Amino acid sequence: MKRTNQVVFANGCFWCTEAVFQRIDGVQTIISGYTGGAVKTPAYREICAGNTGHAEGILIRYQPEEVSFDTLLEVFFATHDPTTLNQQGNDRGTQYRSEVFFTSEEQKNKSEAFINLLEANNVFPNPIVTKVSPLGVFYEAGEDHTNYYNKNKEQPYCQFIITPKVEKIKEFYKEKLKA
Repeated sequence: MKRTNQVVFANGCFWCTEAVFQRIDGVQTIISGYTGGAVKTPAYREICAGNTGHAEGILIRYQPEEVSFDTLLEVFFATHDPTTLNQQGNDRGTQYRSEVFFTSEEQKNKSEAFINLLEANNVFPNPIVTKVSPLGVFYEAGEDHTNYYNKNKEQPYCQFIITPKVEKIKEFYKEKLKA
């Protein structure tokens, strides 16, 4: 049986992040949800109001023999703006922050090293604000948030915000996509 690892990426709306990582070969499952806050069992409405400290994120279960953590990090940083604090596009608030919630010291070290590499090479015009934190309790979002993009491609938010991210990975990460 193949080994499975997990990590949580928070980089804006989880509908966007889920749609991107669903297409990466080696990613087994994705669960949209919330982590990094202080309130136990937060409600979506509380999180959207910015009252809980939670970030919208996706729990990714992946097989490291098929996709490396380095590749996941590369896709993570290529599909959002890690230089805007508590904001991705028009989505504003702490729930939309950029953060890697690691589940191992190796993930922590690789995340920090990758950020340092991006900064040293001035990949982004502004400093990276992405935090690297241990994963605590992860709360699964409701069913209406699961597989959102694939179920709602015709919605304006999906067309204007998510589709360009999906097209970007199709263009730049062809060899890493599921068949």
